[in-house]
Amino acid sequence: MNVNPSILLTFDVEEFDLPLEYNVPIAVNEQMEIGRAGTVEIQAIIEQHKINTTLFTTANFADHYPALIKNLSQRHEIASHTYYHSKFEKADLLSSKNRLEQITDAQVNGLRMPRFKKIDVDWVKDAGYKYDSSINPTYIPGRYNNLKIPRTVYKQNGFTILPVSVSTTIRFPLFWMAFKNIPYTIYKKMALDALKKDGYLSLYFHPWEFTDITKFNIPFYIKRLCKNQLSDRLNMLIADLKNEGEFKTVSEFLKKDCG
Repeated sequence: MNVNPSILLTFDVEEFDLPLEYNVPIAVNEQMEIGRAGTVEIQAIIEQHKINTTLFTTANFADHYPALIKNLSQRHEIASHTYYHSKFEKADLLSSKNRLEQITDAQVNGLRMPRFKKIDVDWVKDAGYKYDSSINPTYIPGRYNNLKIPRTVYKQNGFTILPVSVSTTIRFPLFWMAFKNIPYTIYKKMALDALKKDGYLSLYFHPWEFTDITKFNIPFYIKRLCKNQLSDRLNMLIADLKNEGEFKTVSEFLKKDCG
């Protein structure tokens, strides 16, 4: 696809409402604080490595921490994760885009739906977005079955769709949960194989993963390797990937390599 492989490191910057999925109560202020603490942690990591990333951010989170998001936007791409992480209506596509643009004073080009919820591409296009990254082209029991959807970037009704990366053979997801639950060497090999074959690699994580979430009564595979252990692993991954390609924002990649 392109001469120099591109690495698209993305984060879903959001309120930590995941415990609610498991009927574990968590106050809104704690959801926000955990999201903020994680965002500060990943900001330190990506700035240490001097790389460019894309941050799919809920406008609700940005409303609570506008200075933080504005600061991040100076180097990184801010994209939309709709307005709220736990509820959605069609109007949120435009209102979240407008609010993030107000805060960052920069154009918001991309969308990623919370939990990769299916979205009408025409709605996304009509709201003024340039691309959508709401597809994980794999099978996750109880979530989605996208095995028949293209594995790499494609057009739908003339609109750009950027799936997140999966392995090149059995479409094993290279998402955040795999990163913390399978041996690092295996994860890295699958990631490098995808990078070599596809010419790019699109990965995603959540800032809240990089905080201490062990106290919550949620599945072990979600809270495994949190805080410093996960930060160390991400530092290692970034260092290894730096030798194989160039870190770019999604918009930069789509403009230069897919334009």
